[in-house]
Amino acid sequence: MNYRVIKNNDVFLMTDHHGDIQGNSAQGGLYMKDTRFLSKLEITLNGKRPLLLSSAADENFLARIRLTNEHEETDGEVKLWRESVELIRERFIYGEVLYETLSMTNYSTKALNFDIGVSFDADFSDMFLVRGFQPAEELGKVTERNVNKKEWYAAYEGVDGIRRETRIVWDTEADSMSEQGDASFAVSLQPTEVKKITFTVIPSVEGKHPVIIPREEAIAELQRTYEGWSKNATKVNSDSKVLNGLFDRGVQDLRVLLTDFGYGLFPVAGLPWYAVPFGRDSLIAAFQMLPLNPEVARDTLKMMADYQGTDVNPWKDEQPGKIMHELRNGELARSGQVPFAPYYGSIDSTPLFILLAAEYAHWTGDTDTIAKLLPNIEKALEWISGHGDRDKDGWVEYYQESSKGIANQGWKDSADSVVHKSGEFAVAPIALVEVQGYVYQAKLRLAPILERLGHNELAQQLRDEAERLKQAFDGAFWMSDEKFYAIALDANKDQVQSVTSNPGHLLMSHLVPEDKARLVAQRLVAEDMFGGYGIRTMSSGSTGYNPMSYHDGSVWPHDNSMTLIGMSRLGFKEEAATVVSGMLKAAEHFEYNRLPELYCGYDESVGYPVSYPVACSPQAWAAGTSVVLIQSMLGLQPDALTKSIRLDPFLPEGINRLTVTDLPVADGRISVELRRDQDSEPLRVEILDNSSGCSIEIIE
Repeated sequence: MNYRVIKNNDVFLMTDHHGDIQGNSAQGGLYMKDTRFLSKLEITLNGKRPLLLSSAADENFLARIRLTNEHEETDGEVKLWRESVELIRERFIYGEVLYETLSMTNYSTKALNFDIGVSFDADFSDMFLVRGFQPAEELGKVTERNVNKKEWYAAYEGVDGIRRETRIVWDTEADSMSEQGDASFAVSLQPTEVKKITFTVIPSVEGKHPVIIPREEAIAELQRTYEGWSKNATKVNSDSKVLNGLFDRGVQDLRVLLTDFGYGLFPVAGLPWYAVPFGRDSLIAAFQMLPLNPEVARDTLKMMADYQGTDVNPWKDEQPGKIMHELRNGELARSGQVPFAPYYGSIDSTPLFILLAAEYAHWTGDTDTIAKLLPNIEKALEWISGHGDRDKDGWVEYYQESSKGIANQGWKDSADSVVHKSGEFAVAPIALVEVQGYVYQAKLRLAPILERLGHNELAQQLRDEAERLKQAFDGAFWMSDEKFYAIALDANKDQVQSVTSNPGHLLMSHLVPEDKARLVAQRLVAEDMFGGYGIRTMSSGSTGYNPMSYHDGSVWPHDNSMTLIGMSRLGFKEEAATVVSGMLKAAEHFEYNRLPELYCGYDESVGYPVSYPVACSPQAWAAGTSVVLIQSMLGLQPDALTKSIRLDPFLPEGINRLTVTDLPVADGRISVELRRDQDSEPLRVEILDNSSGCSIEIIE
């Protein structure tokens, strides 16, 4: 990725590799609540940009950038020998405060004198404006700017009535400070001498100023938080360096993407542009995280329930019972210039809410949480059969009503993602194939939980509705010539006959007959759908195929993970192993073995996975894919309600040992080791520990 980003809770910093935010025209900045509180942060040495030596962000919460000076000589007189000064910028965020320390070391044999310049600015731009997504009808203005030699301050009064402020303080008095925000420090260093300047950037909203604690205390508290997360998380060790790196990176990335909005830890979608609550993305990420930390699912459900739709509001695509799509807190959203406070234009968030609740209960046995959420679940079910099925034909379908909303409201939400063989885009209302699977899975998985809670009549109703859906499904979506399912039905109930990855999500639902499920699995790893680095979003033989596109031929790790869960549950081990190997092959080429949001769909002949130019990284459901890979290889299917765990394991080619410890399930944890001497040997399974209270069945 061509940027560096760190985050903690609701604040993140995006810079270039030098650690700079290069003025108001760039997209870098310090962001909180969808507002850019710092739009410029640049460092110079004797008026010139230092040379980059290294830029590391392997610890998501802390970044280190190492710089040096270029050679300076005038009329034969050396002013500063090249690489004489080492500059290290170390920064982290804690308690909604950015701490940055600039360390300067003299590596020459003589005393050195030089000037360090630091430039600041804050434009308080809304995230939608920074990204150029939405024009503003009206904006507030900066009302105050104050400077002195140890502090810089700006305040902004928004049209939403909110006052936003940025204060920057530093612990070494500047030798000069301009009203424009340019500070200058005259530095003298003896050989080997080190000097440091620490800058503290404090954003605030409505006079709620964060508490400032000493830098060393802040970094110690931050590190303690992450150490606690790692200590309590599932551990993975294998004979594959890439798998180990991918999993460890995924666990770290998931932690940095957790934010507490008042309901507990909640996974925001991704950095840099989606560090906010999402419906679909956050629900899927929490689903992926069940083998890592089920409490995240519980807290995600609580927040989703609290923001559940209550009114019919076309501007926000809201209806009673509907689960939100996206929640923004910037000036444009709060002043009503965009409908994202929150926006409800997602067809799958509502069934995914019920699905996650059901899967969480089966994983943990925590039916008390489901009992508390039952009023929200019942409203969501009412939405599915009511507003979600506007023409009462049995399919859940979407239709955009908001003038500034989203047209395609499934996870493939780009305008060109649902396309007919003719090349024409499908016309809404559109019933997506995978959404019907989510509805079916949600109802069937919820039914036994409802029976335990004494709601037998509702449980039977859901089973009956699921059965009717199953009876009608194949006739509507199956493409007999392709031996595959269509991506959707359009407004005329005609099949949208593109071969896409969407039907892969059906596999975990058990909606489709086993013979057709096997055909789907086999097609997904065939040459037109699988280029070596994962399942493509669209077949290379389909009309809309474009390997460089966002949704029509690219590879999305989370999309692969949803298919993997189904392949694992159905025992399609050969196909699952192919997908796992593809994900690992891709991860080997990305920085820190981190799978990005997506990458291009070119095949292995290129020699490496081609990066998508504006993919978010880290992205929650891409990071969650690393957890799903482990769950799939274990063939892990827990049912805490019946106190049983099923293991149907496999190892892909090239991996002969996998040890998974401290995996949370039911009332405790399990530890399992898979081992074989070589690829052709039978797999041996050993249960190292089981405090879950469940019996474990191993499928041979």
